[in-house]
Amino acid sequence: MARNTLSSRFRRLDIDEYDENKFVEEPDEAAAAEPDPGPGPEVEALLRQGDMLRAFHMALRNSPVNTKNQAVKERAQGVVFRVLTSFKSSEIEQAVNSLDKNGIDLLMKYIYKGFEKPTENSSAILLQWHEKALAVGGLGSIVRVLTARKTV
Repeated sequence: MARNTLSSRFRRLDIDEYDENKFVEEPDEAAAAEPDPGPGPEVEALLRQGDMLRAFHMALRNSPVNTKNQAVKERAQGVVFRVLTSFKSSEIEQAVNSLDKNGIDLLMKYIYKGFEKPTENSSAILLQWHEKALAVGGLGSIVRVLTARKTV
């Protein structure tokens, strides 16, 4: 028998380090710096002017996905829902088509968040948005949103 088999050096290896199911939350540098409260007043001004598409893009662009502050997330959620409900049914498809893949995933996150807390007539509007976003983003968008760790 060889001498190498009697060695106990292999016992110093931490096998838990290679376990796929072990979750270690990595510190996120972007989460450390809290973002500003959001573009609420600017979006409201764009909505009053009737520039729906710019308001839509501004509301989604400045969404606080990396923050853990729930008050900031709820304010941004309110702004996005005001923008989504102010669109006409015929304008929804144009707005969804103007987004890239990440934008559609973010829109889907807000749609599902709206389904969690329905208000009067919000579900019908969100279903219209969901239909158009699903047509552009496909089932992959839904899977990415449902499995994402970062929420809106």
